Amino acid sequence: MSQAHGTCILVGAGPGNPDLLTVQAIRAIQSATVLLPDDLVSPDILALASPTACITPVGKRCGRASTPQEVIEHMIISAVRAGETVVRLKGGDPCVFGRGGEELDRLRAAGIAVSVVHGITAGVAAAGALGTPLTHRHHAHGVVFVTGHATSASTGVDWQALGQVAHQSKLTLVIYMGVQAASHIQSQLQRGMPADTPAAIVENASLPQQRHAVCTLATLSATLQQHKLHSPCIIVVGHVLQGLQGLQALSPITPP
Repeated sequence: MSQAHGTCILVGAGPGNPDLLTVQAIRAIQSATVLLPDDLVSPDILALASPTACITPVGKRCGRASTPQEVIEHMIISAVRAGETVVRLKGGDPCVFGRGGEELDRLRAAGIAVSVVHGITAGVAAAGALGTPLTHRHHAHGVVFVTGHATSASTGVDWQALGQVAHQSKLTLVIYMGVQAASHIQSQLQRGMPADTPAAIVENASLPQQRHAVCTLATLSATLQQHKLHSPCIIVVGHVLQGLQGLQALSPITPP
């Protein structure tokens, strides 16, 4: 087994607003000699890095040119073995739809010690931007974070069954990367939960260009198209949103 002389840290950059970084994340970014950021990490966050750090973007966005996961892992391993302090900087939290688990497995298998600095995941930031909770003693007894990439039971998500469970158990659904499959997700969820279940879509949560729209499950896909909301978006579905029906659509909410 090759001896690793450097260090590796998987760091969550949060939803984009640098004010939402943890103190630990800032310290890790500043310590990096090699910084490998995802596509959604904002320039303001990258500006926190040392001026001598080698910054190599390794973005992965659906429908765009992306750095293969195997290449990213090879870059990390090579840099650590060369004695570098490597920070793999991911949007949101590294271990919530950030492939952090895959990278942890690969690095540990290569004999490399790796630590994780968690960040605010986009689903939490989206709810905060709307001014709504994700759980509520009267309306939502739990929350499910789920990827919209998995659009059928054969790929991991049975949306009809998930809708039934969410409705019966009063769970809030927080859907990541669901824009492209929104029509399918909507039609399948409606088989398990009422069509008038409140829903909300948040684009670029926490950033100055944030937009949102409030709708119902039945109008989810049409609302996305009407307002031309695009990725990165978080979709929230559940009765915990019922107090938002009068909220003005598409107006950014400035955090305190």
